[in-house]
Amino acid sequence: MLIVTFIVYRLITVKRQNNELNDERFERIKPLYDKLESGQLVSEIEVLPFAQNIMTREMAFQLLSDQEKTHLFPTEFNTLIAAAESNLANWLEFPTELDACPDEIEHIERVTFDFDGENNYVHYEVFKCRVNEPHWAAKDGWFLGVVGPYFDDSKPYDPPQATFSRISSTLDKVTPYDEAKWVHDNVSMRGLK
Repeated sequence: MLIVTFIVYRLITVKRQNNELNDERFERIKPLYDKLESGQLVSEIEVLPFAQNIMTREMAFQLLSDQEKTHLFPTEFNTLIAAAESNLANWLEFPTELDACPDEIEHIERVTFDFDGENNYVHYEVFKCRVNEPHWAAKDGWFLGVVGPYFDDSKPYDPPQATFSRISSTLDKVTPYDEAKWVHDNVSMRGLK
């Protein structure tokens, strides 16, 4: 009975935290949303701050896409790496993950695997991230985050199937290749088995 009570409590808590985070994320993008919804003209200059911010970049692109206005999205942020960076930062913000946006995030490399043994390749973008004190993960330094898989014809803001970080996988313990391989085998492929 105690285990069932804990599971129910945990599910309710995570759902509440998720709803609160979604509300907070919407508030970040609300000025752009309101302007678009009211039919006002929006310029590229007005979109730029939302594209520059890794916490609003992905949502800003989606909002513009829904309005068929992606031509307003700055080209320097309309890349697979910029999209993956934003996706990872947003994923890490979840309370069940890092519970914060990284203070620093840098793309390290793209790791490629033959998906099916027939020269069909998938790519993962690997980043190093870190947070400052007093966050609990600051003591470990740079940790790795992986976003993908992407295919040769993937568009920058196509949703990745596997965004993941074993926050304990620090740069001094595991290579970017090995972390991408772990995500490929244990997160990405798990959904296909």
